[in-house]
Amino acid sequence: MSFPSKPPLKEAPVIVTGHANADFDCLAAIIAAGKLYPGATLIFPGSQEKNLRHFFIQSATYLFNFKNFKEIEPTSVKTLVLVDTRQRSRLPHIEPVFANPGLVVHCYDHHPDTEEDVPAALSVVKPWGSTTAILMERIMAEDLALSTDEATILGLGIYEDTGSFTFASTTEHDLAAAAWLRSRGMDVGVIADLMTRELSSEQITIMSQLIESAQTHDINGVEVVIAEATSDQYVGDFALLVHKFLDMENLRVLFAIGLMNDRVHLVARSRSPDVDVGKICASLGGGGHPYAASASIKNRTLTQVREELFGLLYSQVNPQILVRQFMSKPAVSIEEWANMRRAEEIMTRYGLKALPVVTKNGKKCVGVIEHDIMDKAINHGLGDVPVAEYMIREPAVVTPDTDLYPVMEIILGQRQRLAPVVEGGKLVGVVTRTDIVNTLVKEPSRIPESLLPERKRERNISGLLRERLPKDILTLLKRAGKLGQELGYAVYVVGGFVRDVLLKHANFDVDLVVEGDGIAFAAAMTREMGGRYKAHPKFKTAVVVLPDGQRVDVATARLEYYEYPAALPTVELSSIKMDLYRRDFTVNALAVHISPDRFGDLVDFFGAQRDIKDRVLRVLHSLSFVEDPTRIVRAIRFSERFGFRIGGQTDRLIKNAVRHNFFHRLSGARVFHELQLILEEKTPLACLRRMHDYKLLAAIHPLLALTPARETVLMEVENVINWYRLLFIDPKPQAWLIYFLALCSGMDPEQFALVGKRLNFSKRTAGDIAHLRLQIRETAQGLFNWEYHKGTLSELYFLMEPLPVEGALFLMARNPREPLQKYVSLFLTTLRGKKLEITGNDLKALGVEPGPGYASILRRVRGAVIDGHAPCRTEQLEMARRLAAGESIEPLLSRLTSGALCSLPEPPVRPEAAQDALPQQAVDSHKK
Repeated sequence: MSFPSKPPLKEAPVIVTGHANADFDCLAAIIAAGKLYPGATLIFPGSQEKNLRHFFIQSATYLFNFKNFKEIEPTSVKTLVLVDTRQRSRLPHIEPVFANPGLVVHCYDHHPDTEEDVPAALSVVKPWGSTTAILMERIMAEDLALSTDEATILGLGIYEDTGSFTFASTTEHDLAAAAWLRSRGMDVGVIADLMTRELSSEQITIMSQLIESAQTHDINGVEVVIAEATSDQYVGDFALLVHKFLDMENLRVLFAIGLMNDRVHLVARSRSPDVDVGKICASLGGGGHPYAASASIKNRTLTQVREELFGLLYSQVNPQILVRQFMSKPAVSIEEWANMRRAEEIMTRYGLKALPVVTKNGKKCVGVIEHDIMDKAINHGLGDVPVAEYMIREPAVVTPDTDLYPVMEIILGQRQRLAPVVEGGKLVGVVTRTDIVNTLVKEPSRIPESLLPERKRERNISGLLRERLPKDILTLLKRAGKLGQELGYAVYVVGGFVRDVLLKHANFDVDLVVEGDGIAFAAAMTREMGGRYKAHPKFKTAVVVLPDGQRVDVATARLEYYEYPAALPTVELSSIKMDLYRRDFTVNALAVHISPDRFGDLVDFFGAQRDIKDRVLRVLHSLSFVEDPTRIVRAIRFSERFGFRIGGQTDRLIKNAVRHNFFHRLSGARVFHELQLILEEKTPLACLRRMHDYKLLAAIHPLLALTPARETVLMEVENVINWYRLLFIDPKPQAWLIYFLALCSGMDPEQFALVGKRLNFSKRTAGDIAHLRLQIRETAQGLFNWEYHKGTLSELYFLMEPLPVEGALFLMARNPREPLQKYVSLFLTTLRGKKLEITGNDLKALGVEPGPGYASILRRVRGAVIDGHAPCRTEQLEMARRLAAGESIEPLLSRLTSGALCSLPEPPVRPEAAQDALPQQAVDSHKK
């Protein structure tokens, strides 16, 4: 069988193309350039916009003979014509062409200059509203002929980039070009249809999110609106939605941040000369002009992009913030003679990407050592080499009185990881990307809150606290806040307590965070309120137990760092924002002031309120699951408990952590603890299914994989436990143990021992569970024998009595379609509840000598009662007397039985699995 040969690549001496995220203006400009360069090959750059895909790919491919770059021979290109961009980073689809010797480049663009601009032999750059209008100037001058389709497509490009001539960037040249195109047959009806088409349901959802999330911020005297939206899939025409929103609300400056699929999209529009959105988007890796710009950002969370955006806004909109207001001090540094391994140790400890290098006396900054360089040096066996050998010498530095914009240029523009702050020749601090992007903090607490965008999202929930908390808990919070004020500490109630107040869930586990000495606060709290406390100096935490038994966890505001993936944290003092940033999910990173002057102020740095409203679970940073893989189990547990979905990026981070086997580095005890918590949830089976989907159970141990047979047993366990709970009888079972037995069903003793070893079972725990598994098997066999031999009810009772309630319930679940399940139900609901009217004291009164005989006599009497004999105290005493005297009780039994077993008592029926009565053969055997 022969296959057709691959067609040869086409020679293309001249190609015309634009940026990879092409819009109407870009593709219209390509077509316009094609008119000016006859014979040139038009390269379609690609786009995510649905309208461009449908209209241009289907229509323009045929009308204007667009080609895919893969169809041409890259080395044949002699002339490259670029439109609507000059930035090389925005041209990845033609990257091989730049290696061609003697390549001639012509550029037509309306965007500002950047450092990435490709050198060009011809560069036509004008600050007009559209690139198409720039090309139209030559087309009009040469009076080139255009078809109606060509005129319409070129007009569409002008209309889009000028916002139908409403953007402030619109010039008379754009209007003149459109007028000329109209005279050549431009169909404004087609343009109107494309520019004003109906929104899809997905687009309406995004628009609704933008409207609901929009917040107005006073950025150094300029009102800026920031709106956010999220979707697990890419939603087309995000820029169009932003433009519609701008017009609907008549906004001056708008930044719309959309987390879609695996990246964050930023679209910005400005009608104010004070805000150059092109410059701001360029700092985020995008581009545009001062009035309309965008950026597509990978490998960063929505929270990180928002924080970086605020930093850029504060630096570029009437900058008034000085370095001394937000720099980190004292700086964490390393001496120039220290080796690379020492640099790695310091960077890992503090989670840093770079360190300033200082002289031996620690005063003068002589360089910067970056994490990437250090990491490569160690990988090449250079761990013992001094950092001075590979540091960046003569780094850009700033002074405490430098304003924010130059620092942004150093860190974001020049990509220098940190900016050393020098005063009088001495290193006095540093400004890092974290300072600007994530925290905007200064030592020892954050920058004045009037400058923080998060303050705009604070609200007071003291009314909710009064409405949803018991009076004693509310009083406790007020007293703790007052005590903190007296000690000079800011005190907050944090975490799940706050989350559950907003969700209307009952949760009275009080966690306090103190901006100060948490252990000293706990000691003062016990002096003030009574009770006792236990301190944990390593973690700077304490547990207070008040006289009424209420537990209060007290922590020092802290930043945790992890010495290696899956390690327990080491703790450094920090502020409340950094304390919240160390937490697992946005919904758990909430705090409420309880100091008297700010009681009830909700602190939400990371958009938790929005995520609670959208019912989505998101991590705070991309290394969250690497640092602590148990958070994966918590993500599943919380999502099922609260009915939240796991956000798209969080989902990908979970899969990445599982793929890299970080769970194997966790101790078995920590894994087992999280597994127990999962199995104590109301819907553990749903959690286990999610764990199975993430291949998490197999990552814990391959023997724990969720097979179809185990899933069936787990479903029955769920049914049985729900049935038992509805009976409201004691004892209450340990649900986790029953589910764990089901999860281990089908394992032989050796396999179970391997699982126990991975989960680091103590010798006692391993022995107890192994013994319970054996008990269950023996009891099941005993029940089958009891049924076969048509045993008595008392035999059933004594067979089941040694088995704990967890074992009995698992036995029911393990045998859902057998009569055995009905016998277990009878024991739990009826036989186990039968009480004797006599005790050992009665035997003593009868003159029976204390000893083992007591148990034997009471057992015989209990058996008789269960079988329907001696229902009253008098009869039971008579039976005990005869047994104590060594007399036969058979004649007595016949007299004390009055049709007791004519009908077998019916136990309460479990909804799904126990619909039928006890098998007739068992009833008949007892009647006999």
